Amino acid sequence: MDYSILEKIKSPSDVKSLSESDTKELCKEIRAKLIEVVSVNGGHLSSNLGTVELTVAIHKAFDSPKDSIVFDVGHQCYTHKMLTGRYQKIDTIRTCDGLSGFPKRSESEHDAFNAGHASTSISAAYGIAKAKQLVGDNSYTIAVIGDGSLTGGLAYEGLNNAGRFNKNFIVILNDNKMSISKNVGAMARYLTSIRVNPWYIRLKSKVERVLVRVPLIGKPIRNGLRHSKSKVKRLVLKDTIFDRMGFSYYGPVDGHDLEELANAMFAAKRSKDPCLIHVVTTKGKGYHFAEDNSAEFHGIGSFNINTGEPISKKENFSSKFSECLCDLAEKDEKICAITAAMRTGTGLVEFSHRFKNRFFDVGIAEEHAVTFAGGLATKGLIPVFAVYSTFLQRSYDQLIHDVAMQKLHIVLAIDRAGVVGEDGETHQGLFDVSMLNSIPNTTIFSPCYFDGLSKSLSIAVHGCNDVVAVRYPRGGELYRPDDYLESSANFDIYGDENARVLIVTYGRLFSHASLAYKKLKEKSISICILKLCKIKPIDVKAVSFATKFSKIYFYEEGIQKGGIAETFREMLYSQGFTGEYDITAVDDKFVSHDTVNGSLEKLSLDCDSMVQRIEKDYEEKT
Repeated sequence: MDYSILEKIKSPSDVKSLSESDTKELCKEIRAKLIEVVSVNGGHLSSNLGTVELTVAIHKAFDSPKDSIVFDVGHQCYTHKMLTGRYQKIDTIRTCDGLSGFPKRSESEHDAFNAGHASTSISAAYGIAKAKQLVGDNSYTIAVIGDGSLTGGLAYEGLNNAGRFNKNFIVILNDNKMSISKNVGAMARYLTSIRVNPWYIRLKSKVERVLVRVPLIGKPIRNGLRHSKSKVKRLVLKDTIFDRMGFSYYGPVDGHDLEELANAMFAAKRSKDPCLIHVVTTKGKGYHFAEDNSAEFHGIGSFNINTGEPISKKENFSSKFSECLCDLAEKDEKICAITAAMRTGTGLVEFSHRFKNRFFDVGIAEEHAVTFAGGLATKGLIPVFAVYSTFLQRSYDQLIHDVAMQKLHIVLAIDRAGVVGEDGETHQGLFDVSMLNSIPNTTIFSPCYFDGLSKSLSIAVHGCNDVVAVRYPRGGELYRPDDYLESSANFDIYGDENARVLIVTYGRLFSHASLAYKKLKEKSISICILKLCKIKPIDVKAVSFATKFSKIYFYEEGIQKGGIAETFREMLYSQGFTGEYDITAVDDKFVSHDTVNGSLEKLSLDCDSMVQRIEKDYEEKT
């Protein structure tokens, strides 16, 4: 593909100088480059393809970085990065030491606010706009938010406050009729009702363009119409919810029509009130595989451009969870499944088809999901909330106040637990254990293999009476020793029980520990491994077993502060342990994007790091 125009874009000012035909050609080149890069590196394709014209129009109408552009979630920022001096590095996106897949202030002055989670843009942009006002800065602040993010409560908190602002504050609502899973709820229906009557702003724009050309009387008539527009608009569309919250509403606008987008943006710039531009786009635009299946191409690994097929398609923990939950639900009508707009990602598609009445997609509203689950539990149902670890963080208060404190039985199926790789610091599942470990009336399972997941989920559903979390990593099973049998849902022992050295770990790190055991054995270094599966509460028998070793290494794929390693240490010493205890975990920092294996190696949590550490200590003592 020839990227002759795109290669000339060094900054947003270069976009402004393009002719209409060159701007359209630029959009074609951007789409081709997006498909090329994501097919190799993986990433968010549908959302980026759908916002090409919108992003180009923003940079034509506004002056970044003077004008602040705040992207909600930020997964649609790839075009923005290409137009703000980062095109030459776009092939490195989501790779070690390359560009982040999300906006990052430390990466560029054009990234006004870091993002990765939904519904944050309006609040952040309002804060930026208010700060500008206080120092006499009259530049514009623009929040770009998707319709899916409007299902999150924080977006309304932002709208409610920002509606008081006087000018130079613009919200662009990118309405693609779906977020990740199909949008649900009253807001989705409301936007649909507006969307089906899109002719108002088009008619208004055309009338204004005609009137301007009429000699002498054209401009006065146009200005008169502008003064009466609010009355006319109320007759045509009634008031929108956005008008009632203090915003001047413009839309719906065709998000792939550069002229319409420009008209709406320049109209918003002239307004003395905060404005909301309602833009309708097609997710996956320009690549028919992504248009036909935008959910699958929302966040995807490397794929074949010609067929749209993933390069690697192995069974993973999400699909295994789906299978196990459906089997349980077939036998027990009390089991319900909840997702926060992640039906596909969390493996609940089959459940949603087979048990429609017991499936609930609550939108991007994890706080609501937990409290809603608590309500279901009060009436004897067994709600299973499937959620990515990074998004569960939002519901900490609800877990304490609305569920655990009332001793209600809900199940948290925590997907993407541990290091997630290329999505980086905003998506790492490194905080759920220390978070849940601090909450009373909570049980946590962290299996390593599919059979352990099945066993843990069954116990979580039918063998517990409190809040139960079953956490599992992104991807599939790793190395499993031929002679290992999972005998207990609490803990297992593998290796030489007469050794002086013990590794304690849980989750997929057991695979790395098992490989370390194998390599150390070849070096005539004998060790034993204590594999925890139920990590809260820790089985006292597991602690008692560990007390007989002289050196214990605890490896934890999570934040050390408040984690299981620290809890295990306290229990050890309370039982009279006199040996040495060493913790390797994530020590008070955020983990940047890399491959999963690359991240584990940097954190000294991989097999080779275990071998090197234990071998070094062994040699020092012999």
